[in-house]
Amino acid sequence: MTLAASAEDLPTLAAEAASLLTREVRTAPTLVKYAQPNPYEIETRRQLAQAAAELLASHPIASAPLVDLVERTETLEVELAATLLYSASHHPYRQIRDLAASLPASQIEEIIELGLSRRGRHDELLRAFHAGAALRFDILMDIGGFRDMHRHRRCTQIIQGFTTAHGFELPGSGDLPADIDILAEAGILEDFCSTIESAHRASQRIAAGSAPEPVESALYLLPLATRIRSLFKMDFAEAQYITELRSAPAGHFSYRRVAWEMFLALQRQHPSLARHIRVTDFTQPIDILKR
Repeated sequence: MTLAASAEDLPTLAAEAASLLTREVRTAPTLVKYAQPNPYEIETRRQLAQAAAELLASHPIASAPLVDLVERTETLEVELAATLLYSASHHPYRQIRDLAASLPASQIEEIIELGLSRRGRHDELLRAFHAGAALRFDILMDIGGFRDMHRHRRCTQIIQGFTTAHGFELPGSGDLPADIDILAEAGILEDFCSTIESAHRASQRIAAGSAPEPVESALYLLPLATRIRSLFKMDFAEAQYITELRSAPAGHFSYRRVAWEMFLALQRQHPSLARHIRVTDFTQPIDILKR
């Protein structure tokens, strides 16, 4: 039997492939057959998006660092309201937290009520209600690196929607001088940026179109370099675990940089605890022989 097929065999092979690819597929009944839309989540997210748009309409997205360890200065009620608004916006958590802290108690209660009023008898509370963690890291990074950070489940993650509003990341290495650009040295910086920007423009055109579900369909065009914002709430043990694991030399430069910035933020706010973390310095060259 040979791998190459003759011209006479092609119609037969095509027919066989068609029968396989178009055959009826029975889905697993326990996973799909009885799945139903969740009115609580659907309607609540719609109402939160409307509330966030109204409250933040006059507040442009503030600049924020790659990693912002937002210290706890607010009440639990303000944290809940801020996290609910954060989940439905693209603003930094610190900006929303400070805005929520300035609102009257009655308005904070209204925001929290939006997250609860549609809850059915068997509905679990939204993830935003997993509040009270001591450490809150607001992270703005590329989608590709985020997919690895997203794997950490021993913490609460509040993930904002995909968007082109935050731009995109350029690849780099922490041990290089600030004036060294890897893409520029390779002569592909202009091509890289123009390609990403073209994909963003195409995504925006599709989102504004009349095709079915245009906004959702447009997201598939976003390159992995596109930035996404997410809030990671955790205890000290999880912060220690993430910073040690994700800063290791074998990791990707994207999340190694994030882990290093998480450690630096911890070091600034909790120096006596941070000194016990066995982090790998992102700004130092990797010693391959030592590895």
